[in-house]
Amino acid sequence: MLPAERHAAIIDTLRSERIVRAAELAKLLGVSVVTVRRDIDALDEAGLLEKIHGGAKLPGSAGTDEPGFDLKATQAEEEKTAIAREALSLVHDGMAVGLSAGTTTWALAKLLAPEARITVVTNSVRVAGVFWAAGSRSTVILTGGERTPSDALVGPVATAALSKLHLDLLFLGVHGMDPDAGFTTPNLLEAEMNRAFIKAARRVVVLADHTKWGTAGISTIAALDDADEVISDDRLGAEAQRLIKERAGRLRLAHDLPRSA
Repeated sequence: MLPAERHAAIIDTLRSERIVRAAELAKLLGVSVVTVRRDIDALDEAGLLEKIHGGAKLPGSAGTDEPGFDLKATQAEEEKTAIAREALSLVHDGMAVGLSAGTTTWALAKLLAPEARITVVTNSVRVAGVFWAAGSRSTVILTGGERTPSDALVGPVATAALSKLHLDLLFLGVHGMDPDAGFTTPNLLEAEMNRAFIKAARRVVVLADHTKWGTAGISTIAALDDADEVISDDRLGAEAQRLIKERAGRLRLAHDLPRSA
């Protein structure tokens, strides 16, 4: 296989898996790991991928870039709705349920609001608004705090609101999932708030579509093995599925999504 063919195959694999190990690529391409590492170096220099320890990932800003809520709500909409439907089955009347800020938890709120009779604790203005607008029979507790670009309430007032609460179940939305960085966010105060949510919850379920894999915000919320369950969609790559199953309590995939042409 010529270098150009290998490079194209590596990029195609990354588009599917988002993160890939050099050893896996070597096996796939039928070449040595040394050859794959040279290919990764060349593609990294060209800006077509990002070299990481032991392999490569799709390039992208990690750090502190935090898109607004309305922009994020237009991304992977079908996947988020399918994930929310899967999550709905975990909620039963009478539960105390935490919903962190995020567009996937917001999608779940839209399914819960019309019928559920639960106590909802959230730091999301948007999530609380869904329940209030629906005239929900659920009790909604909205933490105070400072507002982020993603409409999350954060800071000492917000985290203090959770310190004496005990949640049956937490649905946690995240900016990214990474085998090394874990579940992450681009906002330091939001990471602190989400850690307070985790501490208050008996069970933690992370809601994250496949595009979150390989993305690492500046701040880690928790390690992959801190989740009792991860709910994603069936476009999540095979290697990502393997790692999450290995480290988290359980992986559940939403199916029957429309396929790209």
